[in-house]
Amino acid sequence: MSKTNGKGDAWKNRHHYKSSGVKKEKQPRVLKVEPQVTLDEVYMSPLKTERQYEVTRNGEGEPQITTIYVPRNLPQPKPTGVRVMDEYVAYLAAGHSNLTDFCNQRGLRLGDLDSLVFVLTGMRGVDFRQRYQVRMMDELLRYTSLTPAEVAHRCGLGKAFNLYQITKREYNEAPMEHRKNIREKGDEGRYA
Repeated sequence: MSKTNGKGDAWKNRHHYKSSGVKKEKQPRVLKVEPQVTLDEVYMSPLKTERQYEVTRNGEGEPQITTIYVPRNLPQPKPTGVRVMDEYVAYLAAGHSNLTDFCNQRGLRLGDLDSLVFVLTGMRGVDFRQRYQVRMMDELLRYTSLTPAEVAHRCGLGKAFNLYQITKREYNEAPMEHRKNIREKGDEGRYA
């Protein structure tokens, strides 16, 4: 017996279990019931108004055309019936990404939130969050003239570099190239 702690050497190996040498691969979780909501049903567009043109005639001169923005006829996001989940979706829609703050304010752990997202949508929490942000990013790139840094900030992605990484991963193109490829004639400024 050694003089250290009077326990001999057995204490060093008491929790050591031999591995079979075969590493278990994590299988993705699959919800075995129908999800309560889909991303499409809870998604809130960051672009709330739509461009329209108003034509006014003043006497016999040329008509005056003015651009006005009116509220878009967007579908209302489907409430999940779980207040924390609805608050989380609104948090993402506002472009926030600090989930630690979100969870701490509500007495949750990040794992709790991820489990809730999985139960309601069938998606892992990180996948739901990323798909939500990518959808916002696509709308902002297509319909606005925001810079990549502004789009990244508005989507909750942080910096322009993160936006670049995501567009490369998702579409294999840089943000400005992606904007050019998804934008159709008249898209810029169509929604605000």
